[in-house]
Amino acid sequence: MRPGAAASRGGVTSRAPGEERTLTSVAAGARYEGEEPKDLPRLWHVTLSVSGGEAPLKEVRRGLEQLAHDHPFLLTSRYANDHAEIRYWEEARDLHDAAAVALRLWGEHRQTAKLPPWEIVGLEVIDRETYHQRISEGYGPLPATPVGVHPF
Repeated sequence: MRPGAAASRGGVTSRAPGEERTLTSVAAGARYEGEEPKDLPRLWHVTLSVSGGEAPLKEVRRGLEQLAHDHPFLLTSRYANDHAEIRYWEEARDLHDAAAVALRLWGEHRQTAKLPPWEIVGLEVIDRETYHQRISEGYGPLPATPVGVHPF
């Protein structure tokens, strides 16, 4: 069992009740010996899904439009009164960096853009090559046309 992990159901845990679990991971950007460095920024296609309690459609649309105005990198947003999807291109060194920015986007701009108090329920981050491969094979997220804020 890895350090900080709980035992299987019905088993004994390696931590005291209420104690936080320690998370461990490989450092972002870690490389194997002999591997070429990949420090140059790359483009990542991000799809962020949020949802929560119902909010007036006009307020949801206005909030997403404000977010797009404040951050012109947003490609397209789709929304309903209880969920939304934001798609955009992010330039980042690696997937870890692109995902970290995406996971902060909604919370950091909720007040300034007056976004609903929804939570992030989904995140997909894929590199440019994978995005274009999916499109050419006829599956995956369709190109965001038209660009902007639109209802589902």
